[in-house]
Amino acid sequence: MQPFDIQSRTRFIFGEGSISMLGELASQYNPRCVLVVSDRGIMEAGHDAAALDSLRKAGLEVASFHDFTENPTSAMVDAGVRKAREVKPDLLVGLGGGSSMDCCKGINFVYSCGGTIHDYHGVGKATCEMLPMIAIPTTAGTGSEAQSFALISDAETHTKMACGDPRAACRVAILDPNLTLTQPPAVSALTGIDAISHAVETYVTKRRNVISTTYSRRAFGMLAKGFSRVLEHPEDLEARSCMQIGSCLAGMAIETSMLGAAHATANPLTAHHGITHGQAVGLMLPAVVRMNGEQHAPWYAELLREVDPLVPTEEAPMRLAELLTKWLQEANLATSLAELSIPPEGIDQFTEDALKQWTGTFNPIPLDRQRIKALYRSVAGAETGV
Repeated sequence: MQPFDIQSRTRFIFGEGSISMLGELASQYNPRCVLVVSDRGIMEAGHDAAALDSLRKAGLEVASFHDFTENPTSAMVDAGVRKAREVKPDLLVGLGGGSSMDCCKGINFVYSCGGTIHDYHGVGKATCEMLPMIAIPTTAGTGSEAQSFALISDAETHTKMACGDPRAACRVAILDPNLTLTQPPAVSALTGIDAISHAVETYVTKRRNVISTTYSRRAFGMLAKGFSRVLEHPEDLEARSCMQIGSCLAGMAIETSMLGAAHATANPLTAHHGITHGQAVGLMLPAVVRMNGEQHAPWYAELLREVDPLVPTEEAPMRLAELLTKWLQEANLATSLAELSIPPEGIDQFTEDALKQWTGTFNPIPLDRQRIKALYRSVAGAETGV
């Protein structure tokens, strides 16, 4: 049995309206000033105002930072650090989707420890204790609230840098399903597929263990229960809750087992063509399941039995790949490079970039040029000749 070393560093609070507890929870850290990091879409939805109101009612001084976008870059982190140096916070709050929480963690690395975010690319590179952080996800996708990693893109090369350290883990995560009701349908679809990809990938990595597979399997069951319902009935709070908790559990699985080939092959599509992460990883995932299933069908059978208890082991990889494709189609997402107008001539470059992705090293089947190229060709949607 695979050994593991896991320490829960985050307090998780789930419940409708739980964002109202923010001020009380923040006060426990006796901050002089709280910096809330949230994107402008969160402001428009009113969630930013709710968070600020709760903090101010607790008698706390509050500052805000909003100057970042999806897939936050090193330049955006730098802007956030300048804001932090101006207001000198004692506590950070990441409010929003994965981008808000990642940007907040990135700011924390640099503001607390100095240097630039590039200095923290990798694992365990924080040089001192970091500010306490409270995460409040408004999407059900990344599970960043449960992870000690920030995913930041280099502003010049667009390379995604995973910056992780146990000291970057959030002290508290507030899971309020009401906050997810305001997601546009496209965001629900993209973030939901991202969460599903986390549950599927973490279940079969080289670092899988009895704890991570428990998180992954339960996450997959909850996400499978909620995803189609959320797409069809966006106001279904029970389905929203399933998605939010499932996403969080999948994030907890990432923390101990990491990801695999679907993320390794998705990132070059985002870097070169600006394809949204949920679309990119969703596109690659069925192909990766089919490839890994050639050697690990029993693992996929265990996972799929959360929704199909009688699935034969030998059929599990194909059936899971078909289910994932069905969800992509329900979400009106592309299932081929051709649908995204990505020419097959780029496959060689994608392959080279995917080989450099850290997540690929955890895939249960070792990745090489031939395997990665075959994955891209299988989703090209046309004869490539490449």
